[in-house]
Amino acid sequence: MLRFIYVVIMRTFSIMYFVPKMAYYAKHPEQYSEKDRYHLAQDVMDRVRRTARVTTSYEGQENIPEKSGYMMFANHQGKYDALGILLGHSKSCSVLMDKKRSQMFIAKQFVDLLGGQRIERNHPRQQIRVLNDMAQEVKEGRNYLIFPEGGYGKKRDNRLDEFKYGCFTAAVKAECPIVPVLILDSYKPFGMNSLKKVKTKVVFLPAIPYEEYAGMKAREVCAYVKEKIQAELDRQTEKSA
Repeated sequence: MLRFIYVVIMRTFSIMYFVPKMAYYAKHPEQYSEKDRYHLAQDVMDRVRRTARVTTSYEGQENIPEKSGYMMFANHQGKYDALGILLGHSKSCSVLMDKKRSQMFIAKQFVDLLGGQRIERNHPRQQIRVLNDMAQEVKEGRNYLIFPEGGYGKKRDNRLDEFKYGCFTAAVKAECPIVPVLILDSYKPFGMNSLKKVKTKVVFLPAIPYEEYAGMKAREVCAYVKEKIQAELDRQTEKSA
């Protein structure tokens, strides 16, 4: 929390400038392409990263599909997660976020700017509608970042929590490539009461083509993706030991 407050204080004038700008870009898609809006989001995210004294390294960026129309599923650790991943992802990408969290100041402007989807935890019909909309958008060439763990609580390590399989129905319906993503130490930037420099890491695993999971149910795809992320976590842990 200390680092988050520090960033807000140090970037007060930037916030006063960029928040209205993000809102304006989001309201006028006829003037600003998805690429333009994504570049603005990345610019803002990089300013936050630098002010927060965070460095993120990347592995496997060559695994990101060349053609658009895929979904990335990543483990979830804290407020820095989406920022850390998207700064290393050059192609335009949107997000799926809990509706309540997405209404928070700045988070709202980011989700609107990226044309993201909001999901309501206790409304099954709304969830189905959102997942169907996402599937259609991905078929049409959009990319999405999803955190199947849902919330992140008070994470203090890199262990994976339970993956919720519901969000994988969108990938099954879209018949799209899936990119598993592992994030490491991402709980540290805004989850630890410190201003010390922090290093995090993002690993983009090889994309899983639809042919590899065709015929699987959403629950099976969920377990398959989590297994790959867990295997990479084990590998990274062993390497750093």
